[in-house]
Amino acid sequence: MSAQKINPSTTAPPAGSYSHGVVASGSGQWLYVAGQIGLLPNGTLADGFAPQAKAAWQNLMHVLNAAGMDASHLVKLTTYVVDAEYVKELNAVRSAFLGSERPASTLVVVQALAKPEWLFEVEAVAWRA
Repeated sequence: MSAQKINPSTTAPPAGSYSHGVVASGSGQWLYVAGQIGLLPNGTLADGFAPQAKAAWQNLMHVLNAAGMDASHLVKLTTYVVDAEYVKELNAVRSAFLGSERPASTLVVVQALAKPEWLFEVEAVAWRA
């Protein structure tokens, strides 16, 4: 993949494990991943924030893998949590799946997701040459 992380010295450094921008160049394939929530393969919802976040990240990784991609192909993530108190737990889960990868990222604290029992959702854009 030919992707350049953009973190200009003229801006504040990223406030977390992400890049301000990512330029993907050359011919390639784009993958737009719909919001993934904490549903387990059997269709049940994981119990609690960290288990839901882990299940959603596993779902995201399965979609990437099905397209012949992995975390290194992620260009943009948008993450939604229903309570700012979950951010510390989220960072631990996120790090386990991303390792040293730093896609452009946005974290949004929302009042609610589509169903009241959903605590976490992540959507992504990925690219590969």
